[in-house]
Amino acid sequence: MKKSKSELRHAVHKIPVLRFEDQCLTSFSGLVLFQRLFEVLELKRRLKASVRHLSSSASYGLHTIIFVLVLHLILGWRRIRDLDYYRDDPMVLRTLGLSKMPHVSTVTRALRQMDHRVVERIGDVNWKLVWERVQHERLATLTIDFDGSLQSTKSRTTEGTAVGYNPKAKGQRSYYPLFATIAQTGQVLRVLHRPGNVHDSNGAAGFVKEVFLDLRAGGYRGRLEARMDSAHFNDSTCLFLDDQGVEFSVSVPFERVPALKTMIKTRERWQRIDDDWSFFEPEWKPKKWKRSFRCIVYRHRVKTPRKGPIQLNLFEPVDRQFEYKVVLTNKDVSAAALLGFHNGRGSQEGLFAELKSQTQMDYIPTRRLVGNQVYLLSAVLAHNLNRELQMRISKPQRRNTLTRACLWLFERTGTFRKRLVQRAGRLTRPLGNLTLTLAANQATATELQQSLQSIKAA
Repeated sequence: MKKSKSELRHAVHKIPVLRFEDQCLTSFSGLVLFQRLFEVLELKRRLKASVRHLSSSASYGLHTIIFVLVLHLILGWRRIRDLDYYRDDPMVLRTLGLSKMPHVSTVTRALRQMDHRVVERIGDVNWKLVWERVQHERLATLTIDFDGSLQSTKSRTTEGTAVGYNPKAKGQRSYYPLFATIAQTGQVLRVLHRPGNVHDSNGAAGFVKEVFLDLRAGGYRGRLEARMDSAHFNDSTCLFLDDQGVEFSVSVPFERVPALKTMIKTRERWQRIDDDWSFFEPEWKPKKWKRSFRCIVYRHRVKTPRKGPIQLNLFEPVDRQFEYKVVLTNKDVSAAALLGFHNGRGSQEGLFAELKSQTQMDYIPTRRLVGNQVYLLSAVLAHNLNRELQMRISKPQRRNTLTRACLWLFERTGTFRKRLVQRAGRLTRPLGNLTLTLAANQATATELQQSLQSIKAA
C-alpha cells in the first residue's frame, strides 16, 4: 500500500541531549570473524614466541603490544594515539584477550624495548602464515614479484631514514623497503628494510636468493616464477634463478647498453602482436655474462599530444610514437605470452596502494628504527590476515591467468571493513550466555554466520 508524503516525512528540529554510559556497546561486531581467525591461526602464541628472548616486567607483554598494533591497523586506524578512541570497546578487548587497553605511552615504550631480533622473528611469523596458505591451496605455480616502495617522513631525526629519490616529496627523508609479494594470493611474503637513499638493487640479490631458497627448503615443489624490474638485472641473480629452476623475466636497462640501442634504432622489420605491440628477438648477451638467455625487444605504440598550433577541423591533434622495453627471460613461451606475464607486475602497484591507504603502511610512528620496522610488519600482517580471512570464507574465482592475477576476487579492505567489521552491537549475558546482538539486517546476519562457519570448517 502506497503511503502519503505526510506519513513518510517527519520534521526534525531538536538536537538530542548527549549522554555517555557504559552499555557494553561495540562499534566492531564483525571482529568476531577475526577473533575466530586468530584462534585458528594461534596468532597470539606465534607472536609471543617472537619476543621470548626479551625479558619484560611490564603488565602487558611485548607480544600483546604487537597484537594490539596488528588489530589497530586491521580496524583502519593510523596514529598510535588513535587507540584512545576505541579503548573501551568490548569486542576489541575480547579479541585481544584483555580487560583494559594499554595506554599510548605504554605502546611507545614497548616499541623502544624491541630489537632487530624481534623484527626478524615477526617477519618469520608472517612468512609461516603465508606459507601455510600456499600449502593449503596446493598451488601448482607460485609467482613472486619484487619491488620497493617509499615511506616518507617530515621528521629529520627519525633513525635509519635518508634523503633519496622521492619525486612526490623532494628532500624528505624516507625508508625504501623491498617487498616480495605473491601474485596468486596478493600477500606480502618477505620485507627487506632499507634507508631511503639506496638504489633499488641494494641488497636485492641476497634477498631474492633467500626468498626462493626458503620456499624450496619449505618443501614447495611446484613451478616457481619471478618478475623483476631493471634494478635486478645482473648476472648472479639471473644465473641463480636459472640454476634453481625458477622461471624469470627481468627488464633490461637497454638505455645503458649501446649495442641494444643500435639494434633498436636500425631495426626495420618488427613482428606484430596486435595493433599496439610488436617485437623482435635478437641474439644478444652481455659481454661479461657466463650464460645467455632469451632477449626480446618490444615496441609499444602510444599517443602523445602534438605540440604547436593545431587545426582541429583538419586532423586529430596527436602523434603516434613508440615506447620500448627489453625483457630478459628463461621462459619458453611466445613473445605475446611473455609480454602478458611481465606486464602483470603492474598489479603490485595496486597492492602497495592497498597497503598504504587501508593498513597505513606509509605511516612512520616513532623516531626509532626498530619501532618503525615493527609497525611496518604489523601493517603487512594486518593486510595478509585480511586476505587470509577472505580466502577462508570464499573459494578461488580464477585459474592461473597469463598475467598471474590473484586467484581470488578480493574485496577492498576498506569496503570489507565497512560492510562487516564496523557493525554496531551490544554484548549481554542473558541466562549466563554471552550474546552479541546486532541490528536485524538479513544480509549482514547471513554473511556473518556463513563466514564463521567457513572459518571453523577451514
